[in-house]
Amino acid sequence: MADPKEINIPVADPNDPYAIPAAMPSSADTAPRSFEVETFPVPTRKQEDWRFTPVDRLSEFFDVFEPSGRTQVSVTMIDGSAVDGSKVDVRTVNMGEDLSGTVSMPNDRVSCVEWNSARESTIIELKQDLEHPVLVKVFGTDDALDALHLVIAADARVHADVVVEHYGNARLAEGVEIVTGEDSHISTTFIQEWDRGSKHVGNHRIHVGKEASLRHSQVTLGGDVVRIRMDQDFGGEHGELNMLGIYFVDPGEHIEHRTMVVHNEPECKSRVVYKGALSGKGAHSTWVGNALIQPTAPGTDSYELNRNLVLTPGAVADSEPNLEIENGNIVGAGHASSVGRFDDEELFYLESRGIPEKEARKLVVRGFFGELVEEIGIDEIATHLMQAIDRRLVRGENEAMTNVLEEK
Repeated sequence: MADPKEINIPVADPNDPYAIPAAMPSSADTAPRSFEVETFPVPTRKQEDWRFTPVDRLSEFFDVFEPSGRTQVSVTMIDGSAVDGSKVDVRTVNMGEDLSGTVSMPNDRVSCVEWNSARESTIIELKQDLEHPVLVKVFGTDDALDALHLVIAADARVHADVVVEHYGNARLAEGVEIVTGEDSHISTTFIQEWDRGSKHVGNHRIHVGKEASLRHSQVTLGGDVVRIRMDQDFGGEHGELNMLGIYFVDPGEHIEHRTMVVHNEPECKSRVVYKGALSGKGAHSTWVGNALIQPTAPGTDSYELNRNLVLTPGAVADSEPNLEIENGNIVGAGHASSVGRFDDEELFYLESRGIPEKEARKLVVRGFFGELVEEIGIDEIATHLMQAIDRRLVRGENEAMTNVLEEK
């Protein structure tokens, strides 16, 4: 009889999951990053990253194009005054020069097309503390296809806020790179209030420095199709990321946000909170939140949340949180999402106090978004955001009623 052979069954080590290579690397590790368009297949609904997206409505962004150059960009302080060049250095460079292209590489076909189509990059370098926010206005003058690239870079130990407003009529491919220096504390707020018929594909690549904090906010309140993807990592221990999102979707609109938070350094913290409201037939929102905790990131504290409020029948909200943990030595990691309609008891309570139904609905929506608007923390735009949400609510209700009457 042959000698029995000892069977060794591998046991996972939470501090070294790569000890069992068959289970690694993670899906995020294998995602392509490239400046070459051919690296990425043309998007279809069969691909995981595009299965919620109406790709037929975005096909013009899938191949390199000649940008119109008609999108207007201005950089001032929030009150309209000129920036102080000693504190904020604003410059325009050719693509691939200076700081452009230094925060990772394009991570899908549309971001790679933007990189190869855009001719110039606007760099906003925050060099000293700012008492008031910098305001970047992006104005679309028509629906001619255009490409735009922004870089927001903060030096070490700088405290500053940047607000980027998008408005007008546009078909825009936009790339944004954000890099924060060591021990800096930065807030970036991106507002999309596009006119009807506008299309916007955006890609944000974010690098949070050692012991730095970044509050990154997205407020999407307009556009026929808006798809924004955000990829982030940390540049050292004790970094903190707070990603906030507000979106309001009207009939026929598709609004999509995708976040990818990569914990690759020890003792970093991230919070992702996105809230959306949908009103009317054909209103469609998508939120996909990805969080990856790598073996190199012990002490991670991560959480992501998405809530959707469906105001009228016919609206669809897709919500998909994903969490990959490759390290057992963490403080916490979790996620949650929900899709719901108005709370009838809440409405009944308000109406029983003599508040008309339309006003009651407005109060509920304001309460739904109010906490996030407050957390964004930019006093100069808080009132504007709440007024814009009110306008969207009224417009959505009017269109929903029109659709009901037409169906009858």
